[in-house]
Amino acid sequence: QVQLAESGGGLVQAGGSLRLSCAASGRTISTYYSKAWFRQAPGKEREAVAAITWNSGRTYYADSVKGRFTISRDNRRNTVYLQMNSLKPEDTAVYYCAVGSRTILDSNWSDLDLYGNWGQGTQLTVSS
Repeated sequence: QVQLAESGGGLVQAGGSLRLSCAASGRTISTYYSKAWFRQAPGKEREAVAAITWNSGRTYYADSVKGRFTISRDNRRNTVYLQMNSLKPEDTAVYYCAVGSRTILDSNWSDLDLYGNWGQGTQLTVSS
């Protein structure tokens, strides 16, 4: 079983940047595991933000963050990152790291059910 621990959240002003980290333990996630970031704002459903495949490293992004957020991985550190630039108040949410052993594609990368392992989340608050 994979354990995931997010870090790096906090309070930042609009226009600022922050990097979230997700450290995996219990099993290496460098192979066979697709990796993603989701977020959930108060009163809203959890939504996909970005994902990256384990093999080709192809990335996927929600339209709302495209061009501002970058997902990346460090296989040696068994860690996934989410670099967030040009932050907006509407980015305020709890951010969750997730990994899954199923293949992700254009058509399904944002499906929560594809990811069987989740972290506890880290809060990001963007002030205006």
